[in-house]
Amino acid sequence: MEELISTLNGWMWGYILVAALLGFGLYFTIRLNFAQFRYIPEMFRVLFDKRAISADGKKGTSPFQAFTISTASRVGTGNLAGVAAAISVGGPGAVFWMWMVAILGGASSFIESTLAQVYKIPDKDQYRGGPAYYMEKGLNNRMLGIIFAITITFTYGLVFSSVQSNTIRLAFERSFDIERWTMGIILTIITALIIFGGLKRIAQVTQFVVPIMAIFYIILAAYVLIANLPQLPQMIGMIFQGAFGFREIAGGTFGGMILVGVKRGLFSNEAGMGSAPNAAATSEVSHPVKQGLIQTLGVFTDTLLICSATAVIILFSGEYVNTDLDGVQLTQLAFETQLGRWAAIFIAVAIFLFAFSSIIGNYYYGETNIEFIKESATGMFIYRLAVLAMVLFGAVAEFGLVWSLADLTMGIMALINLYAIFRLSKVAYAALKDYNRQRKEGKDPVFYQDHLPGVKGMEYWRRDQTSEKEQ
Repeated sequence: MEELISTLNGWMWGYILVAALLGFGLYFTIRLNFAQFRYIPEMFRVLFDKRAISADGKKGTSPFQAFTISTASRVGTGNLAGVAAAISVGGPGAVFWMWMVAILGGASSFIESTLAQVYKIPDKDQYRGGPAYYMEKGLNNRMLGIIFAITITFTYGLVFSSVQSNTIRLAFERSFDIERWTMGIILTIITALIIFGGLKRIAQVTQFVVPIMAIFYIILAAYVLIANLPQLPQMIGMIFQGAFGFREIAGGTFGGMILVGVKRGLFSNEAGMGSAPNAAATSEVSHPVKQGLIQTLGVFTDTLLICSATAVIILFSGEYVNTDLDGVQLTQLAFETQLGRWAAIFIAVAIFLFAFSSIIGNYYYGETNIEFIKESATGMFIYRLAVLAMVLFGAVAEFGLVWSLADLTMGIMALINLYAIFRLSKVAYAALKDYNRQRKEGKDPVFYQDHLPGVKGMEYWRRDQTSEKEQ
């Protein structure tokens, strides 16, 4: 089975996805006039926007909570195990291609998350939305939405959750010598306690956990960076030399380095994959563009900060030449080399927090897409049981199998979503134009359906659904 999955991955990633991710990212960047760079100050301003615009009692998550739900899914195994795997296979140059996926992918993330807000729907006391919803309402193609919903539910709710639990098990196995079955049962029980609590509990947990774990991890990485500051120019040189070096080109490893960098970059920041829009749609904001900006900030936070922090430590340590270690265990060894034995234990605890918060975020993506296909209490209960089964499976399975399966399913998902956001990108451009017009008039932008004449499929954003008036 693993051989078949690897063959399919080689064909899809080697011929299609690298070009699609970088190509669409560059196209959107140009069409948006480099918005992912020009609006960085605005991203921080809208992140803490506390205005509620609901007039009918519906309350979504706050912009900050939506940011942490999506960041919970982004910030996880990809940042510790994924970066280590990319460097061990592709060398230091793979880091550069992870950066490129984030820099160009910021534009793709803006498009998909803005669309998620434009086409979100009210659902009881919250909102739902995402690619399946904008495929149905924006493209008028419910069947494509159902295919995507099935794909993301399988990819995130099941496969990616097994990747996260697999990484937790590897980390704890190295630091605490805990048996894989024991770790699997513990993770399954904790996951069950949270996912049966609903979206509000998910938001509360991730809002508390994600900022704390990210800040502590970055502080530790910054300490290592400062301690090795004289070597920093050499490290940066290694990354760029590896990305464009004659040795890699002559040795036939250039293409493989780009492949692994792009692959692990996508797994980490999810830009354009169609996952983060599910969280973006839940947010209570006054204008769709605000959530597009916030999710772009999430891409940069994930890859340019946290992934780079991991890469710095691994490159400083020189342990990436030790290819006998799997994923996060290489990161543990690198920390141990720099800071001592206690650092490997810290990574085990950190990966538990990072990866477990990802399991929570992944679960929600499956939940909202199952609701898109059909509202069914029985179906949701079965899905929750399947999530728990995959958490247990991941904890006891081999490293290579779960990662290969994740690469295949996320690739399929990304292709479907990139097609949809390309078709609907004019809607996002128009929304940004409306946002800029209001900002130039000195307003805090508020959006209504009639701001985008001719755009069909919006169920929300009518004037009678919002309590805020344009200033």
